[in-house]
Amino acid sequence: MNRTILILRHVPHEPAGTLETIFSDAGLAYQYVDLFDRVPDELPLAQSAGLVVLGGPMNVDEVDRYPFLARDVDWIQAALELQTPMLGICLGAQLLAKALGSRVYPNREKEIGWHPIELTPQAADDPLFAASGERMVFHWHGDTFDLPAGAVHLASSTRCVHQAFRFGARAWGLQFHIEMTAGMVDDWFDELERCGEVGQWKVDPSAVRRQTPEELPRLQALAQQVLGRFAVLCRDG
Repeated sequence: MNRTILILRHVPHEPAGTLETIFSDAGLAYQYVDLFDRVPDELPLAQSAGLVVLGGPMNVDEVDRYPFLARDVDWIQAALELQTPMLGICLGAQLLAKALGSRVYPNREKEIGWHPIELTPQAADDPLFAASGERMVFHWHGDTFDLPAGAVHLASSTRCVHQAFRFGARAWGLQFHIEMTAGMVDDWFDELERCGEVGQWKVDPSAVRRQTPEELPRLQALAQQVLGRFAVLCRDG
């Protein structure tokens, strides 16, 4: 029986991006759980092939405003116990860190746009990355987290020390956005401008958009490698 990957989405404009194509190419079904629309009483984690927790503009402690954040943590902890393959991206990585008992707090500066990360030596032996050295990736976050106890540190940047980690053999947290498409870059900046938050983030959207045609193909090549390996893990168990 083919099992489905569950994708927890927190806002409509933050989909799974290239993950959709990668899962489909691997013969995997996926299902969005749109928490901004309806919070289910439970998730069929025991019957799922994997769990993906996407990003969002909220921080992990805004539970009064976004009650589903508490359910996120519960489901992540349940998936960890079941050893379900799991990937947390941005807010998802912060929620994974919180579920593992780590502190999540404002980064010393907001990080948005195209900036390099440095893969640690441990990343060379990681089942997803299997590489080391510098990579240019897309960022969109104001918070960070302490590395969970027992986690393997996989990537850092000059602006944010904890950019990626693995916990155990089947759970990863990525602070950066590896799943980006050109349409998502445009949609996110449109949303930022609509909300009047460009000044708060101290970013020049036109400059980031000019970089995107050059940098996005490299990011998507990295995504094919990293997310493709995650898809195989979900498919093959």
